[in-house]
Amino acid sequence: MRRQLLPSIVAILLFTAVLGIVFPLVVLGIGQVAFKDKADGSFVTVDGKRVGSSLIGQAFVDSKGRPIRKYFQSRPSAALGVDGKTTAGYDPTLSSGSNLGPTNPTLIKLVAQRAKDYRKLNGLAASVKVPVDAVTASASGLDPDISVANARLQAARVARARSVSTATVLKMIDQHTDGRPLGILGEKTVNVLDLNLALDQLKS
Repeated sequence: MRRQLLPSIVAILLFTAVLGIVFPLVVLGIGQVAFKDKADGSFVTVDGKRVGSSLIGQAFVDSKGRPIRKYFQSRPSAALGVDGKTTAGYDPTLSSGSNLGPTNPTLIKLVAQRAKDYRKLNGLAASVKVPVDAVTASASGLDPDISVANARLQAARVARARSVSTATVLKMIDQHTDGRPLGILGEKTVNVLDLNLALDQLKS
């Protein structure tokens, strides 16, 4: 038994050192050398102050949780605050989807309410079709992007709030539209934080 115990202890210590210390340090080193910005969180700074991350969505709302009209609004988030009641979501420590199936009554009611709120915020007629990403949360609950269709439907409202032409805002959307990954995967998207920051640089 002693002959079996000693090799077992050595194996445990060896694999603990290799997989628990050496491997993580190697991965960390590669990340810092080859992908430093992404590894550190892809933070976006303005005047030396961090205002968010290009990889993690955030809510553009006032202190009462109401959408700020001059900003494009992000996709709904199921990553609620610690109290479970923060309607804005985007708590990075609680990344998750709602886990509600397409026939779930709660989800159906929630989507209907979101569509109603979206049309009201953007001054759209009841007959206007709302993009799916405007009324459903992503699997992570932290999606930083919205569809081009979603952005274009918000353009007129943002233009009015900023006292600029809708054409100017639409042009900004085009300039901040990202292509499909590898040219064939998914759809073109718009990074909400990047677009809002670019709009803040416009002179009314």
